[in-house]
Amino acid sequence: MSVMGRMGLLGTSLLTLASSAGLYAVKSAGAPVPEIYGDEDFDAILRLPERTVTTEDGVSLVVRESGSPQAPLTVVFVHGYCLRMQSWHLQYRHLTAHWGRDARGVFYDQRGHGESGHSDSDRCTIAQLGRDLGRVIDEVAPTGPVVVVGHSMGGMTAIALASQRPDLFEGRIAGVGLLATTAAGLSKSGIGRNLENPVIDAFRYAARTAPGFVQFARGAARAVVTPILRAASYGTVVSPRLVRFSDRMLDETSVLTIVNFLRTLELHDESAALPVLGTVPVLVLSGDADMVIPFTSSQALAEALPDAELERVRGAGHLVQLEFPEVVDRALDRLIQRAFTHHASVRQAAIG
Repeated sequence: MSVMGRMGLLGTSLLTLASSAGLYAVKSAGAPVPEIYGDEDFDAILRLPERTVTTEDGVSLVVRESGSPQAPLTVVFVHGYCLRMQSWHLQYRHLTAHWGRDARGVFYDQRGHGESGHSDSDRCTIAQLGRDLGRVIDEVAPTGPVVVVGHSMGGMTAIALASQRPDLFEGRIAGVGLLATTAAGLSKSGIGRNLENPVIDAFRYAARTAPGFVQFARGAARAVVTPILRAASYGTVVSPRLVRFSDRMLDETSVLTIVNFLRTLELHDESAALPVLGTVPVLVLSGDADMVIPFTSSQALAEALPDAELERVRGAGHLVQLEFPEVVDRALDRLIQRAFTHHASVRQAAIG
C-alpha cells in the first residue's frame, strides 16, 4: 500500500480510537451554546512590544511583554504542544487587570510554533525547550524574581529547566505553575497508558514515515494528530468562538512541528529534577477530564513536591486555562503571592 493509503487508514483508525475512548469534548445536544466571548480579541497579545531571543543553535524565538519593565516580579508563560503564546490570552488579560504594575508578563512562541523559527528535528526535544526557556529568562528577565507558568509541553519545559539550571531556583525563580503536565513522557501516562499505547504506536509510525507524508500528503499528519488533540481539548460545553480559536492554533501548527515533537513527548523523563522544583512554591493544576495527561499524573507530581498546591478542576479537559480561566487565574494569583513571600524570605536569609 502507498504511504498516502497507509496514512489515510491510520487517520481513520485513530479517529475511531478517539471516539471509542470517549475523548470527544461534550457538546450541546439541544439549544445553541451561549457565546460568552463574542467580542473577545484573542490575538491581543500580538500587539504587545516584541523582541527576538536567539537560542544557542540560532533559532529565533518571538517574545512579547506586558506590564512595566520595573515590575517587582516577572511571570513567564510557556505554552504547550501545537499551541502558541495566544493560548495564554485569558491569563494575560487577568494579569494586566489584577496585578497592574506589580507583575510583568512575558509570553513567547516555542521553537516551531507560532511566529518563532523552526529547527532540526534532533533539536525538537524537551531538553532543548528547557534551554530555550533559560535563554528567554536570561535575556528578558535578567534580574528580579521570576515565576514560570507552563501548560502541558510548557510545563515539561519548566521541569527540564530545573534539571539544567538548578542555580536559577536558588534565588531567581520564586515559583512555578505546572498546568496539565507531567514530569515523564506519555508512554507512562495519559493517552499512551489509557489506550494501551495504540495512539502512541500510531504517532511513532507517523514520525517514521514523515518524509513520505510531508512530501506527498501534507494534510495526513493533521488527520492523525490534531483530531486527538482537538477532541481532548475541552471536557464541557464551551464558547464556539473559543473552540474556533483553539482549533485555529492547532491548524496553523506546522506539519513538521507536529511530527518532530512526538517522540520527545512520548519518551522524555525529567523526574530527577523534582527535588530542585521542590525548593520553591509550586502550583500543580489539572482538569479531571483531561485525557491527554490525566489528573492522576498531577497527583503524583504534587506528591513529589513538598511545597506544591494541587488544584483539581472539575470537568476540565486539556486546555484548562481556556476552559476554566477564572479557576486558573485565582490559582495563579495564589502562586504569585506565595512567590513574593518566598522571594522575600530568600532575600532576608541572604542578608543574614
